[in-house]
Amino acid sequence: MSQLAGEPVHPATAVGNWRQSKPATLFSSREFAGARPHVLLIMLIALGALLLLSLALGSASIPFDQILRVLLSGEADQPAWTHIVLKFRLPKTLTAAFAGMALGVSGLLMQTYFRNPLAEPFVLGVSAGASLGVALVVLTTGVAGGALLAGLGLAGDLLMTAAAGIGAALTMLLVLLVAVRIQSIVSLLILGLMFGYLVAAMVSLLLYFALPERIQAYINWTFGSFSGVTNEQLPILAGLVLAGLLLSAALTKALNALLLGEDYARSLGANLQRTRIGIVLATALLVSAVTAFCGPIAFIGIAVPHLCRGLLASADHRLLLPGTCLAGACVALCASLIAELPGNNLVLPLNVVTALMGAPVVMLVVLRGAQGKL
Repeated sequence: MSQLAGEPVHPATAVGNWRQSKPATLFSSREFAGARPHVLLIMLIALGALLLLSLALGSASIPFDQILRVLLSGEADQPAWTHIVLKFRLPKTLTAAFAGMALGVSGLLMQTYFRNPLAEPFVLGVSAGASLGVALVVLTTGVAGGALLAGLGLAGDLLMTAAAGIGAALTMLLVLLVAVRIQSIVSLLILGLMFGYLVAAMVSLLLYFALPERIQAYINWTFGSFSGVTNEQLPILAGLVLAGLLLSAALTKALNALLLGEDYARSLGANLQRTRIGIVLATALLVSAVTAFCGPIAFIGIAVPHLCRGLLASADHRLLLPGTCLAGACVALCASLIAELPGNNLVLPLNVVTALMGAPVVMLVVLRGAQGKL
């Protein structure tokens, strides 16, 4: 009997078993009973603790009771604490949580869709499109005036964010058009990768002609950050992420069917064309929102789904989708806390921290696959 039928499933083994699963094993009551749904409650408690830690820790530590007073009544004993929490830490904390959810779920969608444990949310080139939009702004301002964006302050930041969003949206539209016309999953994967390489080449060419200070601004954006989203921008990010998550939740049954392969999915009545468009649209919404507002955040999307499969001992998306939301938010908040270096004014690049956290997971998956266990 497959491991999917009842006993705990290692994350790498669960992914490897996707192709070999039979309908009776994937949807049997034993598979759901053999999972660990109680882990969702533990994740929820951990998320609440991390939210409080993110609000309390930083260059200046704030007592937990003062954090609760600010959240409940809007005032702390010291006015500075109220300003720090509401103006800076609360938007950063919520941004990290939403971004972690979005990247985790988009990674799960891509790994299920391509039935590949190493697929990740930027595989369709949406992040590359956002990077191209930012690079175009960098070059334009470099030609028009070297200090143009620097003098605009917040308006300059919003301009770069808008450019990233437009680039990501155009890429999303292109991918949707391709997904309608091309039936092969492998072909879509290869086209997405090639589009990413093409855009990367265009970005390199644009940066070659940009002024040094503009190149530095672009590099800073590529480091990734949860701190750049303001209270005014947060509802937009939250709305896009929630829309992507709701669309993903509507695809749960189709995602489970896809684990069996396209032939089994058709036999179960799944509309593959509609499912394909839904997955691509949900992924594009989630990834473009995070990339536009936070920069290209790496490794969370590829690592979190494997972490959830191991913790929940299941490949059932009824558990994996909420689990990936919670785990993605927890991982993003942990990365944000580590990058902030509490008690210190030094801030590490976020992508450095996420790479240190996510790369070992990818290496483990690859090594287990090489040993014939994937």
